[in-house]
Amino acid sequence: MTFAHAAEHRGASPSPDAASPLAAAVLRVRGTVQGVGFRPTVWRIARELGVLGSVCNDAQGVLIEAVAPPAVLDRLARRIRVDAPPLARIERLERLPSALPATLPAGFVIGDSRAGQVRTAVAADAATCMACVAEMLDPGARRYRYPLSNCTHCGPRLSIITGVPYDRAATTMAGFPMCPACAAEYADPADRRFHAQPIACPACGPRVRLLDLDGGEFPVAAGAAEDACDAAGALLDAGEIVAIKGLGGYQIACDATSAEAVARLRALKRREAKPFALMAASLAAVRAWCRIDDAEAAALLGPAAPIVLLERRADAPDGGPAPGVAPGLGALGFMLPSTGLHHLVLQRMRRPVVLTSGNLSDEPQAVTREELKARFPQGIAAVLDHERPIARRVDDSVLRFIDGEPRLLRRARGYAPEPIALPAGFEAAPAVLAHGSELKNTFCLLRDGQAVLSPHRGDLADAATLADTRRSLHELQRFYAFAPRLQACDAHPDYLSTQAAHATAGVVVPVLHHHAHVAACLADNGWPLDGGAVIGVALDGLGLGADGELWGGEFALADYTRFERRGSFQAVALPGGEQAVHEPWRNTYAQLVAAFGWDGFEARWAGLELHAFLATRPRAVLDTMIARQLNSPPASSCGRLFDAVAAALGLARERTAYEGQAAVLLEAVVDRDWLAQAGPADGLPFEMVAAGADGVARLDPRPMWAELLDGLARGTPVARLAARFHLGLAQAVCTMVQHVAATPGAGTRPVALSGGVFQNAVFTACTGRALRAAGFTVLGHRRVPCNDGGLALGQAAVAAARALATN
Repeated sequence: MTFAHAAEHRGASPSPDAASPLAAAVLRVRGTVQGVGFRPTVWRIARELGVLGSVCNDAQGVLIEAVAPPAVLDRLARRIRVDAPPLARIERLERLPSALPATLPAGFVIGDSRAGQVRTAVAADAATCMACVAEMLDPGARRYRYPLSNCTHCGPRLSIITGVPYDRAATTMAGFPMCPACAAEYADPADRRFHAQPIACPACGPRVRLLDLDGGEFPVAAGAAEDACDAAGALLDAGEIVAIKGLGGYQIACDATSAEAVARLRALKRREAKPFALMAASLAAVRAWCRIDDAEAAALLGPAAPIVLLERRADAPDGGPAPGVAPGLGALGFMLPSTGLHHLVLQRMRRPVVLTSGNLSDEPQAVTREELKARFPQGIAAVLDHERPIARRVDDSVLRFIDGEPRLLRRARGYAPEPIALPAGFEAAPAVLAHGSELKNTFCLLRDGQAVLSPHRGDLADAATLADTRRSLHELQRFYAFAPRLQACDAHPDYLSTQAAHATAGVVVPVLHHHAHVAACLADNGWPLDGGAVIGVALDGLGLGADGELWGGEFALADYTRFERRGSFQAVALPGGEQAVHEPWRNTYAQLVAAFGWDGFEARWAGLELHAFLATRPRAVLDTMIARQLNSPPASSCGRLFDAVAAALGLARERTAYEGQAAVLLEAVVDRDWLAQAGPADGLPFEMVAAGADGVARLDPRPMWAELLDGLARGTPVARLAARFHLGLAQAVCTMVQHVAATPGAGTRPVALSGGVFQNAVFTACTGRALRAAGFTVLGHRRVPCNDGGLALGQAAVAAARALATN
């Protein structure tokens, strides 16, 4: 992690000898600069320029001591930035003059690592690069078909590191001594494997084997397979379920075209309907099933190799994936091979495979074969295993292009824990540990104007996830010698993350859920600390509000220190509380009763199938619960409005199988052809109710419901009504933003969009177009998720800003 601090002075001014054309300087490079080939890159540039001196790793990054004419030193600094290796992220390059040494260095060398207080970054894991893949597929190369091939441009980092600086002794490769050939590559600055800490080959590296769950060799008939990876591919081709040890945990695979295999995998994982991720051998194989533009292709091929959500092709050969892969959805989540094991398996298994985490739903991914067996004592035919231990779990990242921009929906492998440079003004902030949210938890370490957001942890209600999160937090604090002065958390007292913050000895700073959402968006966009307030729009499922009620559709004037609520969705009861999250029809009933009363609904729309369904529900019980507010808290939730509309249209009515399913199905069914031709007035209408005594205007969905129900009565296609809802809601958001902008002192400020609802590509694109047409600048998430996975960054930024404001 790059934690910038005061620059180091290593001597006095340059020698006053005017006859000497040489000068000395110390260059300090901070950022993700260890384990990525940075030192050999500096060595190569310095030798080309004739610079004398050295480069080494230390606890703060990379340190360069250079002697050359001043103009050459200038070129050295420029070249370091321009020619940095692909996985490097330079956050700061500091240059200070130094005294010329009494004896000039004989050349330029790479020095040993130095210890010290940790200020450098832990690099993210990276997918196997094409140079290593080419070697792996070359029969003449000594690493032919060796699946753990890597170099300084690729391979494991976070998943194997046990300490810093990042050297082999501080990784899980410490137990594998290098053979002479690997040692020679490791020691040669001109080799792309120079100081590649996981370097290995068939002679000295971890073995790769095909095993049964008990650790015994899986029987493979003589001549039936070339090696373990080939045998695993053959099993997949035959319809079996196979576990594969990936970079950050075990994964489970099956043939994505086999309905029977996919059904068995769903039963094995107890995963009823949530979509599975897919892996294909090549970009061409992905194109056969999905539409891909150049930006999406670049994301798939990049070193992070995330899962990218792509539009499904209707004309896929042989019908594309089995229906059970992504039931009811128009998008597929595809990734390309991230390790040599995946490349070699897919050489034999030539069709895309389902590749899902080795866990039961909502549990953490297994990182040992023993954990895998405990979760799946039967049902897995074989395990493609290797001997390199995994130091910590790292899930796959998920990315989607929304409103023309790449947006991370889950930040993990390939991205985390790379540091996020905070905007101007945060340099002097105290160290803050932010504990994040209950769902999609991440935590954040903030210090010296930098933030490290942990990889995706999961939902803390699961005991194993909570324990794994606590362990990961302890490890990262140890790596960075991180001692926070402030503990930031959600304002909800019942969140386990909040309780963890209060269990510490530090000063606790509670942050409103939706304030943290907006602050995370500001930090993601580099909004300066003194940049003033923006119009924040936070739309999600639920979060505790300042008035003690449940919020989820909020409009505010907000900056890093304040959140002034100016608008909201009309609050509607959640009959059954948590049950309403899982049974969308409850939200539909509450919305319709709030809008029309049951008698009014029945009088006008008794002929609808929706009426017949709701009439069979326990209405009297629900009416009593709502009237007396018995386990039926009012909530201004935009997420629950999506659920209610989806249930009304018959898409997800009685029960959802996973979080957000109703909203996902509602987006999937949208008539995109109609939407592309529609104008702003074609959306379903909302009414804006003027602010009352609390100064908060409300968006009332009553007219939207009336027109949607009339549309159902007329037989309007569900896909058209879904499109009209998305368009109308986007226009309503724009109307409320304009109202907030018209309030005294507001002005036409940028609009920051945050919250899980903005994972919806259709709605977000419609909202962005409407706001830009109205003259607003739109800020959306890019590097951190708009969902609760980004909350920790927002909490940390708010706590730091408040501390700075009081100093």
